[in-house]
Amino acid sequence: MALDQLGIEGPENGGKQEEKEMTFFDHLEELRWHIFRSALAIVSVAVVLFFLEDVVFNRIIFGPRYPDFITYRVICQFSNFIGMGDQLCFFPKDFHLITPDMGELFLTHIKISFLLGVVAAMPYIFWEAWRFIKPGLYEKERNASRFAVLICSFLFTLGVLFGYFVISPFAISFLTGYELPGVESTPALSSYISYMLMFTMPTGLVFQLPVAAHVLAKIGLLTSSFMKEYRRHAIVIIVILAAIITPPDAFSQILIALPLLGLYQISISVVKKVEREKAKEEKMNI
Repeated sequence: MALDQLGIEGPENGGKQEEKEMTFFDHLEELRWHIFRSALAIVSVAVVLFFLEDVVFNRIIFGPRYPDFITYRVICQFSNFIGMGDQLCFFPKDFHLITPDMGELFLTHIKISFLLGVVAAMPYIFWEAWRFIKPGLYEKERNASRFAVLICSFLFTLGVLFGYFVISPFAISFLTGYELPGVESTPALSSYISYMLMFTMPTGLVFQLPVAAHVLAKIGLLTSSFMKEYRRHAIVIIVILAAIITPPDAFSQILIALPLLGLYQISISVVKKVEREKAKEEKMNI
């Protein structure tokens, strides 16, 4: 699955396939239908999830708060496997969620169903976006970007899973186990839900960094030398970004910063590959 499949070329690289001429309002009408179908997909998935209350909440949303969550078990098994006993084992503190608002449970149920619908329907949303863009591309561009939807969907899903299985267990264990003298913590439902959203959805979007770098390199707005020169600045920005999208504890920030740094390095390699392809095409055109 090469990231170079997301190419965007200029008109000099091939003729655009014959398409029926569309007016500005035709494009708006077409966009409206793409948005409508995407929204319909989200709502359809959300309705199904709404009636799967036990699966959605007990197994997905509330999963990381239980000691038998897969991340805790795997790390504990690994600790015993390498001969460290239970030294690496950690589990979240037992806590109960409260809500002061009478209608919050119902509204939270709708909110979670909708947001999970967005996550589940994201590959289809990417596909609808691609269908809208496709008619404006040249034939060579269409062939080069045929895996764009698959790559974007894969990276988004990977980011969401990383946030859910890696960031959330560590963050929840740390935050619920943190104590101050004379203070008993009883988290609110809205607080828990907000943190779970911060752990997952932004991470899925951030994992699109290599795709963004590839597109910017194709249109000439980004070079590998620029990324290398400002690598230190990028590290500072990544640390700040990690602090924004994670709870205010250093451990969670490190968990999100490390993969972002890895994605930045991958993006440099992607941009280098684009530059090599451009140089090769220029030599062929001489």
